Amino acid sequence: MGQIIVSMYLSLDGVMEEPAWTAPYFNEEVAKFQSDLLFESEALLLGRVTYQGFAAAWPSMTDEEGFADKMNSMPKFVASTTLEKTEWNANLIKGNIVEEISKLKEQSGQNLLIYGSSDLTQTLMQHDLIDEYHFIVNPVIVGSGKRLFKDQNNTKALKLIETRTTSSGVVILSYQPEKKE
Repeated sequence: MGQIIVSMYLSLDGVMEEPAWTAPYFNEEVAKFQSDLLFESEALLLGRVTYQGFAAAWPSMTDEEGFADKMNSMPKFVASTTLEKTEWNANLIKGNIVEEISKLKEQSGQNLLIYGSSDLTQTLMQHDLIDEYHFIVNPVIVGSGKRLFKDQNNTKALKLIETRTTSSGVVILSYQPEKKE
């Protein structure tokens, strides 16, 4: 069975939307972490909004490390109830998204990496489908914007598996869901 892995940039106050505020803190250490995560994954799993932003930007990008080549060549699965078609090596997941992603996770044996995609992350979290979370917490308070964790009564216990602190003040917190007994 594959794993679903979330990678999310957050501000100290939990904002994840339009993370241009991460630029001053992005350095080689964060880039290496993201590169390792990407190269350990076989496919991307994205929500519609993240997919559309990535599909507009990534196809024209290049770099010497191969990150752009991997982003552009790897399969993508896009969860959407409104999108009609996809490009950029992407497959559309429609209908019962939780059921379809559960099947994909079980059948593929692949590590599926989620970037951004807060609504998709919330949905999968509610159904205990996420195996690992990587929160890249930036030393900035944004004040307003979309937050990853919305006000809901859906407590999830997580187990800290690793912490990394970068020279720019970014803290990377890696968690797995606590096992239910």
